[in-house]
Parts: sequence; structure tokens; C-alpha cells
Amino acid sequence: MVLGQLGGSISRALQQMSNATIIDEKALNECLNEITRALLQADVQFKLVRDMQTNIKKIVNLEDLAAGHNKRRIIQQAIFNELCKMLDPGKPSFTPKKGKTSIIMFVGLQGSGKTTTCTKYAYYHQKKGWKPALVCADTFRAGAFDQLKQNATKAKIPFYGSYMESDPVKIAAEGVERFKKENCDLIIVDTSGRHKQEAALFEEMRQVSEATKPDLIIFVMDGSIGQAAFDQAQAFKKIVSVGAVIVTKMDGHAKGGGALSAVAATKSPVIFLGTGEHMDEFEVFDVKPFVSRLLGMGDWSGFMDKIHEVVPMDQQPELMQKLSEGHFTMRIMYEQFQNILKMGPMGQVLSMLPGFSAELMPKGHEKESQAKVKRYMTMMDSMTNEELDSTNPKLMNESRIMRIARGSGRQVRDVMEMLEEYKRLAKIWGKMKGLKIPKGGDMSALSRNMNAQHMSKVLPPQMLKQIGGMGGLQSLMKQMGSSKDMMNMYGKGDK
Repeated sequence: MVLGQLGGSISRALQQMSNATIIDEKALNECLNEITRALLQADVQFKLVRDMQTNIKKIVNLEDLAAGHNKRRIIQQAIFNELCKMLDPGKPSFTPKKGKTSIIMFVGLQGSGKTTTCTKYAYYHQKKGWKPALVCADTFRAGAFDQLKQNATKAKIPFYGSYMESDPVKIAAEGVERFKKENCDLIIVDTSGRHKQEAALFEEMRQVSEATKPDLIIFVMDGSIGQAAFDQAQAFKKIVSVGAVIVTKMDGHAKGGGALSAVAATKSPVIFLGTGEHMDEFEVFDVKPFVSRLLGMGDWSGFMDKIHEVVPMDQQPELMQKLSEGHFTMRIMYEQFQNILKMGPMGQVLSMLPGFSAELMPKGHEKESQAKVKRYMTMMDSMTNEELDSTNPKLMNESRIMRIARGSGRQVRDVMEMLEEYKRLAKIWGKMKGLKIPKGGDMSALSRNMNAQHMSKVLPPQMLKQIGGMGGLQSLMKQMGSSKDMMNMYGKGDK
């Protein structure tokens, strides 16, 4: 997850406080000092951190709290609210509507990852049913059009640009006009960047903006610059009406916290975070779920959305039925691996689970896990229908294993490793036998029928320990089952 180190430090501080026998002034101060240290290390401005600490102490007046109050919960809620306040500019950005043409213009300095971000933004919306198109109005940087063309072709997104025309305003206007006629509902215009803020860049931006009349101007900013983000965002806002910000290069960068808090201070809503080079390393930035994940509280609704995205509604009842029967085949394993890959980076998905610390899935390990999943799928491509649909482990004899290894270009030991993984997953799947399936196989309703006993069998011991053992899991299941509790968990409940 983005800012994994910061999230891990804050989660640990809260966990240490929860383990304290008595929650007194000393325990609260130790917890706040630990969080302050973590925020300062993430390059968050000193004044913001100091104000946050002061506000929490005002809210959590331990002497005034009656004995019946859950002090841990009140402290956690106060920390949650203050972090949200720090990262929330308090106003939403323009949201494009499907079927209605929206023009989005991207601006930013050269080297901030603007062209890549344009494609990621288009690809994200394409997956959700939009019809996006890309216009390259960057005539300043050699190779800009080639880069956009390459990215767009890979993502199967229509694009427009010119090797001959040097006037960016003309290209932008022509591209927008063309894609309007083609009924594209999301037209993205990539503009020139410079090495520094200069008059020529700002004048060009203003002209392109006048010619295309964008519904939203997105400022793309390099997250590794930390607190310096404030001056940059401010300068761009003065020239064109920046309506939203995308912060890039957030993959494990120490200064990320500084960039996010600095942008929020300019009253610019951050809408996405770029978390790597790949097309799917692009994360929606929504303050409450983001802070919830930072505190190790997860983002259950985001996780369920991901599942609904990759498992079509008509397949859900069938999958749920198989789950309740404890019936697990190689084909089911293959389908679930496909779904896992569609969900995006594993660390990002797993950080949505309450109690999961980003530190459990280091960056390199995440890539290694995804490579392993792809390797297993290649081997399963060399299997027969009988092998894929069988639940009999004895079917896989020596000659079959050797044939699969030859067919997939892998070693016999690799096939053996994949079969061991199948047995391990079949064992976990078998523990779900007898689970009551909601009417229509609705996955979101599944959490209400799943008891803590079922979950404790499935979760890895390390994660179960992190959640707080069986007791922590029971209270988590309560939160997942009750929508009112879930809303409170994200600070959205009745005030």
C-alpha cells in the first residue's frame, strides 16, 4: 500500500496503546509521540503535526471521560478524524458522467509522469464502461507523441496527435472535435510540461484551455518532492483553474505524506495516486478509506467493490454454491487466480482487509507472488479438462505431471509446487463447507452469514494475530455485518 511504512508505524502505535492495561495520560502521550514521529518522517509539515497533536489532546480529555467510555475507541476515532482533516481539502472535484462528453485537460511539470498518468486515467475509466480517447497536445518534448501512442495502443484506447503540426492549441482543438464526433464520453488532453514553471508554459496552458474548454483541469505532480508540492500546486492554480490533483511516484516514497498534506493545504482535492509504472498501479484517493487503511482498519466496502468488479453478478451464486459445498477443482483455482490478477496489485487489495498491515506484503514480494500466480496458470493451460475438473488428487500421476511440465516449458518440480498449492487451497476451501449462502449468492451479504469461527480457519495465523485474535475477529465480523457499524468505522455514521 502507498505510505506502507507510515501506516505500519501508526498501526503499531495504536496496537501498543491497545495492549496497555490502563489508558492514562502516559499511554496516550506515548501513542501520540510515536504517530508524530512517523508523520514527520513521512515529511508532513511540522505545524500540521503539532496542531493535530494539540487537537487530539483537546478531544480526548481522559479526566472528563466517564469510566464506561471505550477510551481506546475514542482515541482511535480522534486520530482518524484529525488525519482526515489534514488530508481533506473539504471540496469534491468534478466527476465525469458516463454517456455525456467530458473534456479533461492534464497539466504539470516535465518529468512528473503526466503522459503515463493520462493513459492510466483513461484505462481506469475504460474498465468501468467509459469510452475514453487521448489527445497529445505536447509538442515541446521530443517523443511525447510516440510515448502516448505506445501507451494508448497497448490499452486499446483511440488517440490523436501529429508529427508535422507544431501548434499545440491547433492539435488540441482538432483532437477534441474529432473525438466528439466519434461520441467518446471522456476526451483527455495531454499538454506540454517544462523543467520549471515559466511564462511560456503557463501561456500555452491558458491557450489550450481556452481552445478546448475543459470540464476539469488535472494537475499531475511528483509525490517525491514532499512539502514543496504546496508552491507548485499554488502556482498552477493561479494560471488555470485546477480542479483536481493526481500525485505520482507514491510507491514507497518517504516524502509522500508531505506531498499529500501540502496539496490538501492548497484546497485541491487529490483524486488518484500513481503507485508504479504499470497501467493498474493507479489508486483512487478517497480520504476516509485511505486513512482507514493507514490505521490498519481496512476498507471493506472498497474490497467488496473490487470483488464485484472482477466476479460478474451472474457468476456469484455459482461460486458461492461451490464454496458452501467445499467443492474445489483446479479449474476453480484457475478462475480465482484470474480474478486476483484482475483486482490489481496484491498489496493494494490486501491493505483493504481490516488488520492487514502493508508491511506484511513488501514491494518485491508482491511482484514475486504475482509472477508465481501467472506461472501456475501457464502450467494449468497444459492440463486436460479431466484434470482441471477432478477433485481426486490421485489422478495426477507421474506421466501426467511430466506431460504438463513439457507442455508448459517448466520443470517437474514447478508442477509439483503448483499441486501442493492446490492442496493447500483445497484444504482452506474445504473449511468453508456448510456456510449458509445468501439468497441469490450475493457476496456482500455473505459477510453477514460468515461467523468468526469460519473466518479464523481461513485467515493466516499472522493476520489473525494482527487483528487481535478471536476477540478482535468477532468484533470485526460485527462491523462487517452491520452497515451502521461500518459507517461509524469510516466516520460516516450519524454525528
